[in-house]
Amino acid sequence: MKLSVIILNYNVRYFLEQAVRSVQQAISSIEAEIIVIDNNSSDNSCEMMKELFPNIRLIENSENVGFSKANNQAVAEASGEYVCILNPDTAVPHSIFSNCFQYISEYENLGILGVRLIDGTGNFLPESKRNIPTPKSALTKLLGRGEKSNGYYANNLGDTETGEVPILPGAFMMVKRSIFNEAGGFDEDYFMYGEDIDFSYKVLQAGYKNHYLGTDGILHYKGESPQNDSAYLDRFYGAMHIFYRKHFNSNFLVNIMAHTGLSLGKFFRKISLARAKVATSSPSEAFVITDNLNLLKSLSETLSFPLKSASKVILNDNDFKDTLFIFDEDYMSYSQIFLVMDRLKNRGNQFRIRPAGCNFMLGSDKSDEKGTVVVF
Repeated sequence: MKLSVIILNYNVRYFLEQAVRSVQQAISSIEAEIIVIDNNSSDNSCEMMKELFPNIRLIENSENVGFSKANNQAVAEASGEYVCILNPDTAVPHSIFSNCFQYISEYENLGILGVRLIDGTGNFLPESKRNIPTPKSALTKLLGRGEKSNGYYANNLGDTETGEVPILPGAFMMVKRSIFNEAGGFDEDYFMYGEDIDFSYKVLQAGYKNHYLGTDGILHYKGESPQNDSAYLDRFYGAMHIFYRKHFNSNFLVNIMAHTGLSLGKFFRKISLARAKVATSSPSEAFVITDNLNLLKSLSETLSFPLKSASKVILNDNDFKDTLFIFDEDYMSYSQIFLVMDRLKNRGNQFRIRPAGCNFMLGSDKSDEKGTVVVF
């Protein structure tokens, strides 16, 4: 078998369904399997998997064992020559895996391959490509000042370019299963956050080169993961301490400087995040991009604001502002949807996707907040 796609789920039932459906399309021409591992969800995720996807391997944990342990558990049962670690709050275009394999075939000694991530607003997620985090770069990240410089984020490489990048995100990691095992898998000292940094670094230490494929991208809602600002900062702070302790030669003075810097960074970041809270504005108009009038009727009966049906032709207009777009994936492919989101981003526009054949739509208007689910 060529590929095992591993999706770790925790209480994101509808996002998981979208992810699984999109992966099924993307592996249709590849000898591949999907393995879903659930960390004791309470939202009927497992019941949904058994009902809708009875032929997909489902591993049910009786407790939340964290990101590292659960993914290691699934990789141990995988059959693919390659594994792809994929977040449940993602949607992938049809060509993503075939394009990744084409890229992999062109390079020797390739370790992990990552791709461009966009959030629910169509914006690029800078964690798609990162450098090895020094205490200084981690501090600038905590202070919210590292997105432009080539420090914590690998901004020496353009968002849509390809090339070597040291650290790749756990939202999408494609790697040969033998290399995953050679590097020791994910370090289980990390519960959530930091595992991908540590694993990327271990693959580099094993003599391989990690690569970023910016010409291909996936949607990563990101905010649907159960977190709040304080919890995220605490976990990021803790993960950096584990990483420095394990991988960097240090002395008492260096440890004190790193601890003090990260503590101050966390404190000031919490203040800046609290000040930055901004309410999302209501759209001035809303379009359902579909040729399915029954879908339009169902959505109109569910939502409290007027909807207009429209074809893809209206999307050639770049002047839309403060508009809600509901994309029907039966009518538009993910690749097409992502292109439109990229072109119409940062103008007050909002985006929702109704996965093919589903009675719900998903979206996220901020990459650091919980996503939106509407069932109709």
